[in-house]
Amino acid sequence: MKGIVAAVPTPIDAQGRFLGAAFVEHARWALANGCDGLNVLGSTGEANSLDTGTRRMVMTQAAEALDLCRLMVGTGTPSIDETIGLTCHADDLGYPVALVLPPYYYTPPSEEGLIAWYLALHAALGDRPIRVWFYNFPQMTGFVIPEAVIAHLHAAAPQRFDGIKDSSGDLSYCRGLVSRLPGLKVFPSSETTLAEGPRDGFAGCISATANHTAPICARVWRGEVGLAPQLAELRAAISACPLIPAVKYLVACRTANPEWQNVLPPFTTLGASAIASLDRRASERVAA
Repeated sequence: MKGIVAAVPTPIDAQGRFLGAAFVEHARWALANGCDGLNVLGSTGEANSLDTGTRRMVMTQAAEALDLCRLMVGTGTPSIDETIGLTCHADDLGYPVALVLPPYYYTPPSEEGLIAWYLALHAALGDRPIRVWFYNFPQMTGFVIPEAVIAHLHAAAPQRFDGIKDSSGDLSYCRGLVSRLPGLKVFPSSETTLAEGPRDGFAGCISATANHTAPICARVWRGEVGLAPQLAELRAAISACPLIPAVKYLVACRTANPEWQNVLPPFTTLGASAIASLDRRASERVAA
């Protein structure tokens, strides 16, 4: 898996129930309009606000309706047993990659503790082929996954631990991983890295705003770097609003389905000023 990966949102009704048909429609649109893959149940998918049963439901719906070779799924929780259960379920469904947050409650963990936690997941998976990619998001977890931890786990099980999504925004961290671990697939979380991504050795990007910007992302990734400033401006405009409600609002605009605007607490729907700003951007796509 490489290239443009959209971290897809999870549609819900006013009671918080998963809307499978809306999810599949948007996922298919994204895959047909510039995305090489999709990240299901990541931060944009509000995964950590969903109960385990709903997460399994979303995973199953995606696996049954979409090309599994183009999917990864978030399975990380603070509980090692729950993470094992979700990751085994993902493997049962045929997902090739699980994107796994580190245990994010008792922070900061020691390097030895992090290594033990990920190795426990690896041991529980046994001969299952699913790969485990790290999800570094210090703004949410409270700590950066140390390079030494990633290097240790990649050396111990290179076919299991062979990728990372980095949402820190620290490109020196990403470049350091590429330099130190050439077998590791490194995905920054912003499409603004795409123009220089091949030079930096990045595998692509995994981005929330790619749900809207995917067509222009694909062109920049293919070498049309002159479009990079337009792409950066569009991402910045979306990110200036509360990100997950903004992404959902833009999907609602594209689909004319107002239920896409529903979010789970603690998120709230967008205010009038954010909506006015996004309405000016809703048509700003470049064809793939």
